[in-house]
Amino acid sequence: MARRKSKKKQKQDDTLGLVGGVSILSSLIALYLTRNAVISVIILIVVIAVLALIIHSIEEAKLTRLRRSGIAEIDKMTGTQFEHYLGQLFKLQGYNATVTQAQGDYGADLVLNKDGKRIVVQAKRYSKNVNLKAVQEVYGAISHYKASAGWVVTNSRYTQSAINLARSNNVRLVDREELVEMILRVKESRK
Repeated sequence: MARRKSKKKQKQDDTLGLVGGVSILSSLIALYLTRNAVISVIILIVVIAVLALIIHSIEEAKLTRLRRSGIAEIDKMTGTQFEHYLGQLFKLQGYNATVTQAQGDYGADLVLNKDGKRIVVQAKRYSKNVNLKAVQEVYGAISHYKASAGWVVTNSRYTQSAINLARSNNVRLVDREELVEMILRVKESRK
């Protein structure tokens, strides 16, 4: 049975395919217009170099955003530290955030209140993908806390089964990328 590629690997393969396709296409166009193989090869090399610089610049910008977000520090936190961090992050966004007790929390690590709505949050500071158990836990917490919604927030990503279950149960999943964006928005609004 063939293994599925990770999103990161798939994105890298797509980028390489795009670079290759654009490079070959530009080389063929140059060959057609000039009827000169040497010029065509030179154009091919120049196009590859320019595309490589563009890709490098984009990757550097992404790394800079990640560094500004502080996600590396989050990756080093304990689960409890992450819960308290999220409590502060949500407070800065206007939520009344309460971190629940560490044990016997009935599936919610945080309870958020804003504009008459109550949201329960399951926080997962993981180094691996979060599975569907987190979705089950927060879904169960919705009725216990009389909440209108349930969220799972992680510094990582989600398994496909977690995504499917969340979709069918109307649970919001906040993954690494969305968490970084949330942090950066809060930091920008505080300037």
